[in-house]
Amino acid sequence: MTTGNPRVYRRCFLALLALLAACGGSGGGESDGPATGALAVSITGLPADLGADVTVSGPDGFNGTILATRVVANLTPGTYTIAGANVLSGSTVFAPQPITQGIAVRSGATANATVTYTANAAALRLALQEVVSSLSAPVFLTSPAGDPRLFIVEQAGTIRIVQNGSVLATPFLDISARISSGGERGLLSMAFDPQYASNGFFFVYFTDLNGDIAIERFQVSSADSNLVDAVPLRILTIPHRAFSNHNGGLVAFGPEGFLYIGTGDGGGGGDTLGNGQNLNALLGKLLRIDVSNASVGQPYAIPALNPFVGQANRRGEIWAYGLRNPWRYAFDATTGLLYTADVGQDRIEEVNVAPAGAAGLNYGWNITEGSLCFPGDPCGKQGLTLPVLEYAHDAAGGCSITGGRVYRGNAIPELRGRYFYSDLCSGWLRSFVYLNGVATEQVDWNIISVGQVFSFGEDAQNELYLLTSTGRVFKIVRQ
Repeated sequence: MTTGNPRVYRRCFLALLALLAACGGSGGGESDGPATGALAVSITGLPADLGADVTVSGPDGFNGTILATRVVANLTPGTYTIAGANVLSGSTVFAPQPITQGIAVRSGATANATVTYTANAAALRLALQEVVSSLSAPVFLTSPAGDPRLFIVEQAGTIRIVQNGSVLATPFLDISARISSGGERGLLSMAFDPQYASNGFFFVYFTDLNGDIAIERFQVSSADSNLVDAVPLRILTIPHRAFSNHNGGLVAFGPEGFLYIGTGDGGGGGDTLGNGQNLNALLGKLLRIDVSNASVGQPYAIPALNPFVGQANRRGEIWAYGLRNPWRYAFDATTGLLYTADVGQDRIEEVNVAPAGAAGLNYGWNITEGSLCFPGDPCGKQGLTLPVLEYAHDAAGGCSITGGRVYRGNAIPELRGRYFYSDLCSGWLRSFVYLNGVATEQVDWNIISVGQVFSFGEDAQNELYLLTSTGRVFKIVRQ
């Protein structure tokens, strides 16, 4: 058995390997792999905290995004295309020059390319383009993946289809005889199953004739994709009869394929029923359930990684808690972030941002309203997730936040990554960028009020819409 310093033997062994590599191994004289090159991309002209939007594509299907000056190594020799896109700081547009360029990468060498950004004299301006009108209280809009149709939920209990710019005469779904509607009650949202193209399932969120929150699954007709033909399957019923307000309202699939349900605290004022911090109640929560194998006998399962599974006096369906009335929340699949807009009491409206996988967060209600103690100081904020953005109930603010979505469309690429939101009373359109835990680049887009903004919508191309109290639906477009 050999003894001695193991580091010395390791150095000798590595030196032997290097010698063999230099000599061609066993004498074949060939290199161990294909020779590669590198590409140095220099980005100039941008503010220090603003990232570029430059894509590099080339041989062997290579495709990457450049946000700042860097060297891309280990590239297969050949011609690479560098394409720059506009980026936004607030409402100021920075445009790249050149927009596209071809660069030859050679074996064993580093090629160089420069993209220079310049601020445009004219700021980016947005407008609202009317898509459809004469609807009855439109409260939600969505589309199945890859589908050009728009599905619009009307509060009174119908889902209408907009096809080729026109509203079809026959509703996709009509459950108006089975729901209670008016005020904050009604048919409030829908969500297409991730496997909708193959199974035809979609889910709806409504208040039933008793005022209880109901989640049901329907199936599209096999004979006509504009109609529903299946008997509904009741997934979940949550008692909500004491008050008519604070019903939450959104059902949505998360990035991992589970179904999320945002419920209000049960109504009244100040969390009268004490549901926000009660982990044995399903109200005032964000719930997460598995409906992939839903049946009459077992309409849903509880995901094993939910934070309170198996704990006494805690409901396993709960994903997050301490919510007052999360009318709208949104997942950003690109960043893995969950944006939750929670309607405030008398003083503060708020937006919370957290990783989609962050389980068991306490958003504070009714210990806090926004970042303020409720009803007043003192209060203990330790362990609470406080909002990244909030605004007060004042003349310039509003009364009830309408949570939106992160823009991921192609029509206005400068807007990508910006979270849009509005207010029921004020009707403005605002956005921010979430960066390093802070809501930055806050912009009011100076949109003239078009009525109360009930909700945002997103189509299959990830373009955004506003749904209003006037029965009109608008698409957000470049002015």
